[in-house]
Amino acid sequence: MLRLVSGFRGPNGFGSATTAEQVTQGIDGTNFTAIITGGASGIGLETSRVLALRGVHVIIAARNMKAANEAKEKILTQNKTARLDVLELDLCSIKSITSFAHNFISLNLPLNILINNAGIMCCPFQLSQDGIEVQFATNHIGHFLLTNLLLDKMKNTAKASGIQGRIVNLSSIAHRYSYKRGIRFQNINDKNGYDSKRAYGQSKLANILHANELARRLQEEEEEEEGVNIMVNSVHPGLIMTPLFRYSRVLTKILKVFSFFLWKNVPQGAATTCYAALHPRLNGVSGKYFADCNEMKPSWNARNETLARQLWDFSNDLINSVSTPLVLERVLISHRKCMVSTMRKVEA
Repeated sequence: MLRLVSGFRGPNGFGSATTAEQVTQGIDGTNFTAIITGGASGIGLETSRVLALRGVHVIIAARNMKAANEAKEKILTQNKTARLDVLELDLCSIKSITSFAHNFISLNLPLNILINNAGIMCCPFQLSQDGIEVQFATNHIGHFLLTNLLLDKMKNTAKASGIQGRIVNLSSIAHRYSYKRGIRFQNINDKNGYDSKRAYGQSKLANILHANELARRLQEEEEEEEGVNIMVNSVHPGLIMTPLFRYSRVLTKILKVFSFFLWKNVPQGAATTCYAALHPRLNGVSGKYFADCNEMKPSWNARNETLARQLWDFSNDLINSVSTPLVLERVLISHRKCMVSTMRKVEA
């Protein structure tokens, strides 16, 4: 808490007052391609801007294409050499996620960095078009599926380029305030007992568990087959006033009056994400949780390996129960064609 209030820098020289530009100063990202979900507003926009500033080819994945194109133009007015593309993605829709993966793979671009940034917070109970509680669907299931669909692309990029891949899940300190047992596996889509704040905490806990379990699985692959070379970490960006708070504006404003010293501005809020995505100090670091650009210890539930494995299986089963196999197969076929094409280029 003292570090958060004072801005005191942690062991790596960065702290709560560090900005995204400061944490990436001097880093050359010209050989990287990154996808940033929700990259058109809030800390996602700042992350897009700063990564583009460092030379990264940024793909802004957004549901609102008008806002995404406006964000692209805003960045280009400040940085005319920025490499930016915009693709439509609605994380609340399995059909949209599979279409996004298909469209990205069709571009035949490399993929070095995936930043699972987008999210919603504390909204009233509702189900997604796939019948999944909307905060869990958007914040966890959508990113879980997206990551799985793009994982082979990232593996292939890392192997062909020799550049380490990175996946960053945006979590929150709110992961500590989930339901009693962490994840309501038996009642995930049940309105009875739904609490908007604990449902948000549940989804943020899921983000950390997902990152940890994926990191573990990739480590096992690394031991069995050399060359996976993808790091997965989760981050807490801090308290920032962004569109994420649209469902609780009055309460948030009251809270901010009494805790003004805890809040960050957007450039500070994007710092930990950019650190996890780009800083060379994290080469080889995986399965960790960061806040204020320093490694922190998350809650006991977030460190529970059994819960992480249970969530992984549950998420796969949930997706399979509501998705159309034909849609997923279309993405996988496209992906395999892309892999063959890329490997031929590498061999040539």
